[in-house]
Amino acid sequence: MSSEEHIHIPYYPGCTLKTKALGFERSAMDCARELGFEMNELKDWNCCGASFPLTDSNLMGLAGPTNVLIEAELHCKEHELDPRVITLCSFCYNTLKRTSHAFEKQPEKRTTLNAFLDREYKGTVKVEHYLEYLRDGLGFDKLAEMVKVDMSSFKVAPYYGCLLLKPGKEIGLDDPEEPTILHDFLDALGCTLVDFPGQVDCCGSYLVMREPEKAKALSNGIVDEASDYGAETIVTACPLCHSNLDKAQAANEGEGVPILYFTQLLAIALGLSTEEHKLEDNRVDPLAVITSCGAFDAAAKKSA
Repeated sequence: MSSEEHIHIPYYPGCTLKTKALGFERSAMDCARELGFEMNELKDWNCCGASFPLTDSNLMGLAGPTNVLIEAELHCKEHELDPRVITLCSFCYNTLKRTSHAFEKQPEKRTTLNAFLDREYKGTVKVEHYLEYLRDGLGFDKLAEMVKVDMSSFKVAPYYGCLLLKPGKEIGLDDPEEPTILHDFLDALGCTLVDFPGQVDCCGSYLVMREPEKAKALSNGIVDEASDYGAETIVTACPLCHSNLDKAQAANEGEGVPILYFTQLLAIALGLSTEEHKLEDNRVDPLAVITSCGAFDAAAKKSA
């Protein structure tokens, strides 16, 4: 399938995907092309603000995400696409999705923001997570048919964290307490799924900036529990969760449970070269686990 035949979806990367989480973005882009869709980065974008305002009256906190939604709306109009925007980072997804939800429930907020920004957001854009597109756009059944590497010996625990799912009424991606989307994704890849209770616990998030020892304790608890249940790898969709869970194991001198972005695992399952996916940036090296499962060898042979 040529790139002209691919489905084109506007893409909002956010700041972290261009700095600390390059492997997340690169693996997602490579997988998208392999799966038949192109993520077209918005020409002009700004930080989404990283967190949704905690008070209902704080409209300034909506200015950043509103600008992103305006750019997405303009992009779709220019290219005659359905109004939507796809993103990868859980923080960005949470902020954009909740802003869109706020405008649906309280249109007067959109009117105020339009006046303040001196731009017009019409409120048409659907905010979509990459996982959501795999489930609802491509379909996990079709994804399973496209897997090229036997992943059955890969014992993987899904870790959702908080922002991908909560608050459930505003995000609406999955059940916030008993989610299945990452579970179903791992099933589609053919991995051995390791279910564990801490999959929706908080890793400490940005508490790591102010009280790093508390964040470390929370993250270590999640990793230890997943390991106790038999996980050899944990996958996540959040750059900060990835960083916290990985850093918490820094004192283990490279030993522990590797933390992967779900797209890095997807690239392995699709038999893509992982050379540009920054697997080497992990404090706990995932290559030993990947190689022991035979998956890396298969991917390497295909890309050779």
